[in-house]
Amino acid sequence: MKKNKYLIPGLALLFIVIMGIYFLVHPSYQKSLQAQYYYNVGGYDEAYKLASQAFSMDVYNRMASTIMAQSKTSMKYQKYIKQAQEYMTQINAIVDKKSINDADRARIKLMSEVMVDSYKKLAPSVITDKKLVEQAASYYSDFEKLLEKVSR
Repeated sequence: MKKNKYLIPGLALLFIVIMGIYFLVHPSYQKSLQAQYYYNVGGYDEAYKLASQAFSMDVYNRMASTIMAQSKTSMKYQKYIKQAQEYMTQINAIVDKKSINDADRARIKLMSEVMVDSYKKLAPSVITDKKLVEQAASYYSDFEKLLEKVSR
């Protein structure tokens, strides 16, 4: 009876060790681990590339699939933030003029509308980088306020 007591936990442990070794030596999972590293340090383009390669090696690699999806979402947020920064630079240049004419107001309104609409298309997940989500939300709020002011 004592042999059976240790047999099942021993087999379970052996199975876990074998799966761990498989996970570490399988090329698809090695690429997934590399992709995870790049995702964690903010290298979303590289993470997406590596995760795509891993996924093409093994379509059952859920880690690669998840990293691909998350990297794609994070890249959308990065793109939104970059566009917001560019538009804010242009808007600040307009505001620094002595007077703002109707054409300038229309440009500010158009840029604000584009950024408000673009933000609404973003869809974060639970594991999307909180800093990206917060930064995008901050820009969204700024553009919403600008839109309100120039629409009057």
